[in-house]
Amino acid sequence: MTAPTPPTGSGAYAPPAGPAGPAGPAGPAGPPPGAPPAAAAHQAHQPGPDISNASVGELLSNVTRDLSTLMRQELALAQAEIKQEAAKTGKAAGALSGAALAGYFVLLFLSLALWGGLSNVMDAGWAGLIVAVVWGVIAAVLASMGRTKLRQVHPKPERTVDTLSHVPDALKGQRGGPA
Repeated sequence: MTAPTPPTGSGAYAPPAGPAGPAGPAGPAGPPPGAPPAAAAHQAHQPGPDISNASVGELLSNVTRDLSTLMRQELALAQAEIKQEAAKTGKAAGALSGAALAGYFVLLFLSLALWGGLSNVMDAGWAGLIVAVVWGVIAAVLASMGRTKLRQVHPKPERTVDTLSHVPDALKGQRGGPA
């Protein structure tokens, strides 16, 4: 999967049309295929449009439009990256699920083997009870550990909330921080 490409078109800072005419709806034409890298570098360093006669309103409009385009492109890129990572995560979760199922069968058959082995030295009922008690102790220990770990989880993103509380002050030009 490839990352989204930015929209084309003559943006606020597109180079002016050359003597050959306007660049067309797709923006300025790139160097011809097979052109040396120097041609691409030369085209990348063309000066921007002359903004000396532009009004403040036009400049602000251009900046606003460019920021809006930038934000849309960043969101599209983030979505594409998240999709790629979600696909990788899904494949990894599938592999781990298969491993967990295989591990379950290993434990099941080892438990049956232990039960059978103990049945050779005692009654099968008592052997089964011993295996069940061992698994009960393991389950209790794991449940206790899991409960302790869950109590340490704080679902509220503390650092993000703290950072966001400083945004209004930063927008006002103040430092924002603990007083």
